[in-house]
Amino acid sequence: MARVIMVQGTMSNVGKSLITAGLLRMFVQDGYKAAPFKSQNMALNSYITKDGLEIGRAQAMQAEACGIEPSVYMNPVLLKPTTDVGSQVIVNGVSVGNMPAREYFAYKKRLIPDIMHAYQELDKEYDIVVVEGAGSPAEINLKKNDIVNMGLAKLLDAPVLLVGDIDRGGVFAQLAGTLVLLEDEERARIKGLIINKFRGDKTILDPGIEMIEQLVKKPVVGVIPYANVDVDDEDSLAGRLSVRSGGEGLLRLRIVRLPRISNFTDFHILEAMEGLDVQYALSPREIEGADLIIIPGSKSTIEDLLWLRSSGLEAAIKKRAAAGAVVIGICGGYQMMGRQIRDIVGAESAKTIRGMELLSVETDFSEQKRTVQVKGRVRRLEGFFAQLSGIEVSGYEIHMGRSRVEEQSLLDIQGEKEIQEGSVRGKCMGTYLHGIFDSQEFTQKLIRIILKDKGCEECELRAPDMAQYKEEQYDKLATLVRENVDVKAIYSYMGLEDRG
Repeated sequence: MARVIMVQGTMSNVGKSLITAGLLRMFVQDGYKAAPFKSQNMALNSYITKDGLEIGRAQAMQAEACGIEPSVYMNPVLLKPTTDVGSQVIVNGVSVGNMPAREYFAYKKRLIPDIMHAYQELDKEYDIVVVEGAGSPAEINLKKNDIVNMGLAKLLDAPVLLVGDIDRGGVFAQLAGTLVLLEDEERARIKGLIINKFRGDKTILDPGIEMIEQLVKKPVVGVIPYANVDVDDEDSLAGRLSVRSGGEGLLRLRIVRLPRISNFTDFHILEAMEGLDVQYALSPREIEGADLIIIPGSKSTIEDLLWLRSSGLEAAIKKRAAAGAVVIGICGGYQMMGRQIRDIVGAESAKTIRGMELLSVETDFSEQKRTVQVKGRVRRLEGFFAQLSGIEVSGYEIHMGRSRVEEQSLLDIQGEKEIQEGSVRGKCMGTYLHGIFDSQEFTQKLIRIILKDKGCEECELRAPDMAQYKEEQYDKLATLVRENVDVKAIYSYMGLEDRG
């Protein structure tokens, strides 16, 4: 039977996912078998497991930090927002349809057996399960039938660490206010407080720590400094979407920040490349001068294409393409780059819409979602991308719709000869394959092709080995947690010894 500890936060984006990953990596380093668990996640960044089931990207990242294969048991319920008031509901890795928020609020209590079954499967296999909450346990309007914060903590009889974000200000009010709004039984479950994202001299903070401990009768078991640990983010609150890479580079890469952007973790390797000027673009002005433009995935492809059109970004992208820039679309971005998208089944909006006409592709939406891990090889290409021919790539597909390719297709998919995957036309490329850039050879050669086309034949930008890079980042995260929290106290909450 596993020992359990839960990480909850005073609000969204306080760093629960990263602290959970750091604790997990630390436990694994100390010789324990550990696994993540989040009963209900709301995010557009998702991941497809080996058995074709969909979970939140954060839980896949946390599993990776543990050195284990991601499983649907780690995230049995995933909500993918489709509008401001509704989401696609994914249970046990499979979509059960779209629901307005009020309908889901009434429905969610039916999911408790699924949640408990998933947790029990982890409980059988691991020594420690670190459970991540969602949002805040003090959302008093949402507490009825809670399945992700204190309601879940009660079901699992889990001790809780409460995390506050000092970088956003008011951390003592966050912590005290959250505790005030909890019921006595819930308050008793909180064993320790963690202040996250601290900048500066900790001694200046010490008087506040003493006061908050006296006020709420809970110990502050950690003050974690703000640190640049580069692991996959959970959702579009991620700071990386609003920060430039920081200056001049040999190539200017602009990734379009769609309103419903999904799976922007596809571009992690590109962000890590020194000498590549990366920026997420929201306006036509930010596209100017781009050498490479990427249109990412979207949860609402048609609506985001209409936004591209109304914002002037479509015109700006096509202007840069005509001037010689490379344009690549991933998943929804690939669909947008085609000639036409038809949604006759009402998967999104029951519309037929003209595409950007950068690729000779037409897409029909379908009711069935394709969720599968794939391996493939770049076909023998002609023209601009010819040097990519033969490179092996892997990743996963997650989309509703099939695309008919009229010109060069991009990939041969292992075991699926009948499927034409991706498309190439001139300096434009599209693919459904999330993770294609994680192939070091593919990305290295792609950037070299663009540099040569720009006249920089002697220039070189190195793509990192992502597997090694991620391992280094997980170790860095574990060290950050180990050095700034009371590790013995955390082990004691679980009834375990500190092996570190």
